[in-house]
Parts: sequence; C-alpha cells; structure tokens
Amino acid sequence: MAKVVLSERADSGYDDVTGQLYHFPRRYLRAAQEAVGDGCLLYEPRLGEGGHSSGRQAYWAAASIKRVFPDLNRSDLFYAELEHFLPFPNPVSFKRGDGGFWESKLDRGHGQVSKGAMGWSIRRIPDHEFSLIWAAGYAPILGEPDISDSTSNDWGVREEQASFERPVIAQLTNRRFRDKAFSAQVRAAYDSRCAITGLKIINGGGRAEMEAAHIRPVAKEGPDSVRNGIALSRTVHWMFDRGLLSIEDDYTLLKAKGRLPEGIERLFDPSGMVNVPEAERERPNPLFLRWHRENCFKG
Repeated sequence: MAKVVLSERADSGYDDVTGQLYHFPRRYLRAAQEAVGDGCLLYEPRLGEGGHSSGRQAYWAAASIKRVFPDLNRSDLFYAELEHFLPFPNPVSFKRGDGGFWESKLDRGHGQVSKGAMGWSIRRIPDHEFSLIWAAGYAPILGEPDISDSTSNDWGVREEQASFERPVIAQLTNRRFRDKAFSAQVRAAYDSRCAITGLKIINGGGRAEMEAAHIRPVAKEGPDSVRNGIALSRTVHWMFDRGLLSIEDDYTLLKAKGRLPEGIERLFDPSGMVNVPEAERERPNPLFLRWHRENCFKG
C-alpha cells in the first residue's frame, strides 16, 4: 500500500463525483492500485480548464481508496472509489509558511515548483509528508497548533507528533473525530451564525451557541461535508431534524403550516431566505436539500 495525492479540478471534464469517485487515465493506474486500502489527500490546483486561475491551490480533504475499477465505456480510463471522505477544517496551501513545499517532489529549489511533478493527477506521497499535511488540515481536531504557517525549518515528524501517525483508516472512521471535523467546517463557513435566524450568540465561556446540522443524516448515508451541513441554533436544529423546517434549492425557508411553536417565526430572517456562505463550494448541495424535503419535511 502507498499513500497518494489526487488532484481534482471542478471543471476537469472527467466523470468525478467528489468524495466518492475519482476518474483518471490509465497512466496513473499502478499508483492508484498501490493506494487501495490506504489514505489519500484531495488537492485542488490553481488552474482550471483553459488555464483559468480559479482553484485554491490547496490540500482540502482526506479519504481512503476502497477499490479501483475500469470505466466500461472507455478502455483508457478508470475509477477509484473513495470512502471515509472527510474535508479539512483548514485547507492547506501547497506551500509551507517558510516558502518550501509539503511534497518534496514538487521542490525544484529556490522556491520554484516542479511543473512536471505538479502536473501529475495522482502523485505518490511519503508517509511523513502525508502526516504533516494531515496534521495541518485537521489541526483544530487534533488539538495541536496549526503548523501550516510556521516558519520553522524543522519539518521532520518528531516523537511528540506520534498521534498523527495513527492508522489513517482508524482516524477517518472514528465518529468523534469526524463529528469534530464536520462541526469545525460548518462553524467556519457560517461564521458560527445560525443560517435561519441570523443570530450569533456567544455564551459566557466565549463559545458560539450554534450547532452543525447534517441536512441528510449520517444514518441515512449523508456525508460529513460542509455541503451537507448547515449552521443552526439548538431550537432551530431540533425543528429542522423533525421536518418542521426545510429549504428550497434557492435557499427559501420552508415552514410546516400549523406545526411550528407559537411565536418562533419572529426569530426567522424576515426576508424568508436562509443565509448561506458566499462560496459555492460551501453552500448546501441541492441534492441533499431535495432529500430533506422529500424524506423529512412535513409541509
């Protein structure tokens, strides 16, 4: 087994399903097969189709590769099926704070990137480099300092970092770890503010009274992705989970007639809209919203 980096553009033209399937040409088959049963990092390049500079140029999620199988419609293409997909609360820039690179194979020296190595859609990555990116991406969950902006030249994996070396699959399947990562993503995307009331309430301990709600529950095969999440106050979360509230694809708030607690509507945004993040990649996915309307909403 070997760990890899999967480079994925939103407009790549490949038949990718983010977090589920990665579509790739035959030349990367051996690297993908070697990574079956091991961890991978998802990387978003800066350049999109046609050379447009729209990507984050950052590592933004981890997963494991369950299996690799051929594309039955094209003999030169294959799929890698992913599982345990979990985005980073902190996307990690491909460059470290000191100007170097997390992946040593990208470094041409003098701060220059190897365009040849960067052009590979599937890149093998040594365990210790994978661990450092993992640690930076999940820093809020691991309870360790975010090292992504460090200017230290000590980039070895030290003994006190042994907790980062736990088996990847064990961490990615740990429910407590996943819940923390999901909550951190949603809190950051919504600035710890309830999407339906617009309120940001900070308790006496300085913590926001906001909960990260799954739109499609994990028990119903909903992913721990910010696009399957929404920030809600505790009371609104309770109503959303019980189908008293739902959301249209255009983010109009739906209310179950005659079922809401008396006076609760005074708390809702008077526009009748749900407040969502500006970035498309952080907004609720219409597929999950539709699932909630069809399976939960009592309107």
